[in-house]
Amino acid sequence: MASDPSIRTGRHCVFALNAHLVFVTKYRHRVFHDRHLTRLEEIMRAVCVDFETELVEFNGERDHVHLLVNFPPKVALSKLVNSLKGVSSRRMRQEFPGLTRHYWRANRLWSGSYFAGSVGGAPLDVLRRYIEEQTRPA
Repeated sequence: MASDPSIRTGRHCVFALNAHLVFVTKYRHRVFHDRHLTRLEEIMRAVCVDFETELVEFNGERDHVHLLVNFPPKVALSKLVNSLKGVSSRRMRQEFPGLTRHYWRANRLWSGSYFAGSVGGAPLDVLRRYIEEQTRPA
């Protein structure tokens, strides 16, 4: 287990928590170009470092971004998402003033919602069978 880089250790735990996050622009406006996505990745990597998480993978299209994040159990995913969206929106507004025309009504870059899905590990049916087959003491 020590040689598996996907398994991390904390003070009192061993963990492998990964989440797939998707953020969509407000009103699904198609605002991003390559330079925007490059800068968004840099900003989001810095936020992840602050949260002691790892941004494993990042990519996006004109109206949304995908993130694969490895995070410790002490991090509330909703707080990480809040920070990722808030910091990136503020920095992008400062660094790319031309983007403001896309979100002038709401003064937000991102939609209020997001997708978060757990990834990795055994499929649910395999895990369920494993738990069911445990030898229960009489």
